[in-house]
Amino acid sequence: MATTTSSHPAIAQLQRNSLTNLVQAEIERMILEGELQSGAKLTESTLADRLGVSRGPVREAFRMLEESGLVRTIKNRGVFVRDVPLEEALDIFEVRAVMDLYVGRKLAQGISSAQVKELRQLVDAMDQAVKGSNAPDYHRFNLKFHDRLLELADNAKLTATYRKLVNELSLFRRQNLTPESMAVFTREHKQIVKAIAAGDPEAAGQAMFQHVMNSRERTLEYYRKKNAPVQQAKGGPATRRVAA
Repeated sequence: MATTTSSHPAIAQLQRNSLTNLVQAEIERMILEGELQSGAKLTESTLADRLGVSRGPVREAFRMLEESGLVRTIKNRGVFVRDVPLEEALDIFEVRAVMDLYVGRKLAQGISSAQVKELRQLVDAMDQAVKGSNAPDYHRFNLKFHDRLLELADNAKLTATYRKLVNELSLFRRQNLTPESMAVFTREHKQIVKAIAAGDPEAAGQAMFQHVMNSRERTLEYYRKKNAPVQQAKGGPATRRVAA
């Protein structure tokens, strides 16, 4: 990424901020798409060379990514892609469910036909991804669908908090999508849009709440099955962590 310099302090500051935002967005993409794995150590010099920037914007990007819940800094060790304990992930699902309950109710009270059409197009795109067993596409459209619901609710504080929670779960959910689970999710998405379009706040809120709580239960069941052999081999409970 090439940069230009300016003698004007305000312009120079703007250029630094813009570059930091670009670097932050690219590192976030690498984390969420699995190029940088859960638990991986991130070094300023390596990423600066890879992105063609100085170490300063990378250092600032690390700070922003820590605030968004994707990385953590360990004193005297460095910066790492976060590992989220399963128990914390289950708590996040519960918080998201309550937030989605509000979003569903609000949208059902005032969504436009054009906005409903947009949501249906996103659900159709997920449906096509399911038919093609394309988990990356499904994951991308799924995130866009939920983020668009959030945007339509038009609450800046809610949006900022919700997006942080989504980041903390996103990598784990992308890695564990199956054709069966994607098909179930898509059916639930269709029910959400149907309730919102019908202008039924209670049904819409409950559909969104239950969608997240169902995801929580599927996550818990997945980890029980995954760790059962480990628990039997070790004779005790396995350490359970969710990548994020």
